[in-house]
Amino acid sequence: MFISNNQIVFPFSFILHSRPIEWAQTVKIRIIKILNSRFGLPMHPPQINTPVKHWCEFEFIAKTVTNPNIHIKGHYSYYSAYWDQGFERCVVRYLHDKPSTQEKPIDQLYIGNFVCFGAECVIMMGGNQLHRPDWISTFPFDTRSFLTAGDTIIADGCWIGSRAMIMQGVKLGEGAVIATGAIVTQDVPPYAIVGGVPAKIIKYRFPPKQIEKLLALKLYDLDEKQILKMREQLQTDDVNALFEFLSTYGCHPNNFKLTL
Repeated sequence: MFISNNQIVFPFSFILHSRPIEWAQTVKIRIIKILNSRFGLPMHPPQINTPVKHWCEFEFIAKTVTNPNIHIKGHYSYYSAYWDQGFERCVVRYLHDKPSTQEKPIDQLYIGNFVCFGAECVIMMGGNQLHRPDWISTFPFDTRSFLTAGDTIIADGCWIGSRAMIMQGVKLGEGAVIATGAIVTQDVPPYAIVGGVPAKIIKYRFPPKQIEKLLALKLYDLDEKQILKMREQLQTDDVNALFEFLSTYGCHPNNFKLTL
């Protein structure tokens, strides 16, 4: 139990008419402090047990995820966790924490590198495989109704907007962007921006030929340190300049050969 600003309202109907608002707010805060001090209560509600303490901080999921059915490439994919309890507990839903076996297969979640997960997004890894709309009853009386949906794949460089939902078995291509609040029920092509319920393609981030070049670069197969050193080239929309940079410095692992 705690006393907050919203609970102290009765003395201020007359104050706000006769005094400046700033003065009234100051008095209100002082009263709250006195009451909380008198009853030995905290000024604010306790923080939820979260790995971060502020909405603008984030969680590098490679450091926190322990589920054997979640496979993370690299070290730079992150979750903007702000007030919830972290990526594995709040974002990934209905995923067993025991390894998959032939007798009891479990759909897997694969996440690429440099993926950005917005706050309160959801990756739905299960739950509805037990509910069969093709049967008379959708109620899961036992596990006979269970059907696997297939692995969920979120490729390198994706950006998942706040409160978006990725349904199980979906594959997001490299560089895909999922709009806030979207529900993704089908695969998303590389470098596509999707939104809506169900999510549909709004546009592509680059023209088709440039997307082909980006995919041919296999950019995210480079060493992470090399990628970090390419910030100047990556923070523009000039795909050709990036291609020329990699060609000039010969830092691509496959020594690609494409014509501009």
